[in-house]
Amino acid sequence: VQLQASGGGSVQPGGFLRLSCAISGFSLDAYVIGWFRQAPGKEREGVACISANDDSTYYADTVKGRFTISRDNFENTVYLHMNNLKPEDTAVYYCAAARRYSSVSSSYDYWGQGTLVTVSS
Repeated sequence: VQLQASGGGSVQPGGFLRLSCAISGFSLDAYVIGWFRQAPGKEREGVACISANDDSTYYADTVKGRFTISRDNFENTVYLHMNNLKPEDTAVYYCAAARRYSSVSSSYDYWGQGTLVTVSS
């Protein structure tokens, strides 16, 4: 089982990034996929997640209306579209897989390696 996060980078405030989580070793439609982030000196927080079968989604209040999570079962990839980025979005972003729908990191069994997002002028 592998999750490979990519797409991070440096952008100015108000910019856009799309993160990708490429999944191998299991079928995407059997797992909930979540995005988490961890900023320096802060605890890891749940950003968004998408259910395995009915595409239900969860967003943290801090990103609601700016971030969109989506999945492509054919490509076995989950995306996090991030619009109107703010300096406080700066963090390492991780994707993870869980058997049950949850925004809590302890519910997730498999983790990718993280991709750094830096928002700065």
